[in-house]
Amino acid sequence: MSLEVRAVVESEYPDWLRAVSTGFLRPPVVTDEEVADRLPHTDLSRLLGVFEQGRIVATFRSFTQELSAVGGGTLVADAVTGVTVSATHRRRGLLSRMMARDLAAAKERGDAVATLIAAEYPIYGRFGFGPATWTTEWTVDVRRAGLDPRRSGRPEDGGRIDFTDAEEIRKVAPELHRRLGGVRAGIVGRDARSWDVLTGRVHHSSPWTEPFYAVYRDEADQPQGYVSYTCDDKWEDGKQPLNTATVKDLIAVTPAAERALWLFLCSVDWVTAVKSGMRAPDDLLPLLLPDPRAARVTTQADMLWVRVLDVAKVLEGRTYAGSGTLVLDLRDATGLAGGRYRLDASPEGATCSRTTESPELAFDIGELGTLSLGDESAVRLAALGRVEEIAPGAAARADALLRTSRRPWCPDIF
Repeated sequence: MSLEVRAVVESEYPDWLRAVSTGFLRPPVVTDEEVADRLPHTDLSRLLGVFEQGRIVATFRSFTQELSAVGGGTLVADAVTGVTVSATHRRRGLLSRMMARDLAAAKERGDAVATLIAAEYPIYGRFGFGPATWTTEWTVDVRRAGLDPRRSGRPEDGGRIDFTDAEEIRKVAPELHRRLGGVRAGIVGRDARSWDVLTGRVHHSSPWTEPFYAVYRDEADQPQGYVSYTCDDKWEDGKQPLNTATVKDLIAVTPAAERALWLFLCSVDWVTAVKSGMRAPDDLLPLLLPDPRAARVTTQADMLWVRVLDVAKVLEGRTYAGSGTLVLDLRDATGLAGGRYRLDASPEGATCSRTTESPELAFDIGELGTLSLGDESAVRLAALGRVEEIAPGAAARADALLRTSRRPWCPDIF
């Protein structure tokens, strides 16, 4: 039977949402209220479905996103989400057809990259995506952490932490988040609706539990970080508290704010465990503790995947701590971004253009996505056989140019 890939029209949107829920193994129920809430925030021209006899058997959505680059600049990204193929229609090339259509449109618009959060690791490498950030979750056994139980939780640097509410967070936190993108690569933009979802003004998929909100302010009374977290209500038989604080969101734009917020969470009475939520792998949390072994890693996984669409925009859109040149031979089976490029970089800026010079490194376009935000090592990729080092020492020179002192981080699933 004919399988048609096309944009979804408004009357088909409820069916598209049901197909997404089915693909993600959620109950295939969509309310009129959910449709009415989501539809105004959805660009139907970027909402794809695969249709068979009027039924939607595969789904795909993209939207415009800002991605923070190394040094605080931003890249325009084609954010991919809502990707499903019905269990009855697997292995028929439906995802390939939808992805090719979307990436071609993104390239035509001039987007620098495409981004996604991969539900399964093996799928997206064949489309030129590479894992560019990783995430770690810790569970802290507060009783083993070695912190002084008499500590009040008050910051020792002259700042303070205050409880607040969702309304205040919607005023204060967006600017903190924007500032975070200025000091950390990999941060994706949050619009007003994102903050409505994060603070419970909008919720559909599960019952909402109102979190606690706390803001850290420095000595000048300026907000420098905030945390939202929930607590359970668990006690052991001996009437001793066994409560867990689970972090929903923690943004800190200064090291002082980051330290103060973690130490505050570990000082809350009755809390014997802190679940960190998704953090950068080099988060300060474990080493803040007198006994870092009290922070047990419970998740370590890939997070944001990047697909480079415009090599020059990506390599010129970031900063460099040192100076140097690289000639890269990039393989891209789709023809969207492959070719040979020369990068000339310095702390003052960078230029990247096509060249006929002999290449020093050669690799698939997905590896450039992996290297683009400064997390991965070209030397390690060469050892893995994923980067070909044509000029001796080129991989080490690439690391000196591309890697960053703090690892990129994407705290958001989209």
